Amino acid sequence: MSEVPFHYIDLRVFCYDTEAESRVEDALRHFLPEDFEIERTTSEGHLGDRIVVLSTRVELADDMRHVLGQLRDGADIEQIRGQLDQRVDENCSLFVHLDKQEAFLGDAQLGDGISLRAKVEAYPAKKEAAVENARDALSS
Repeated sequence: MSEVPFHYIDLRVFCYDTEAESRVEDALRHFLPEDFEIERTTSEGHLGDRIVVLSTRVELADDMRHVLGQLRDGADIEQIRGQLDQRVDENCSLFVHLDKQEAFLGDAQLGDGISLRAKVEAYPAKKEAAVENARDALSS
């Protein structure tokens, strides 16, 4: 895949008090190129518990290829491809939620924990064109 049909890819994960932040970061890093910068924001839950939000935006084509490669290598890629009509919204954004524990173990499985949002390039900016571009990117 020479061209990447995405403007950017955002990844975000929440680390709760009961979790080791280093392990949650390792889960997020499964999808990222080596030494990629991750932003940390600390927040507070409803009951006063500490929540750390780890997030990053991937904008360079080579880095996006890496993220897509990790996603394509996952066991659930066929399910993601089959659900693209539901996973791409009218604003041409692709949404995938990935299992935090499986990512820590080195796999890309659908589940809860890591949110991936990718802005799909589509001209004209229509959902149908975005779905086809995302399908092509996830099939390569």
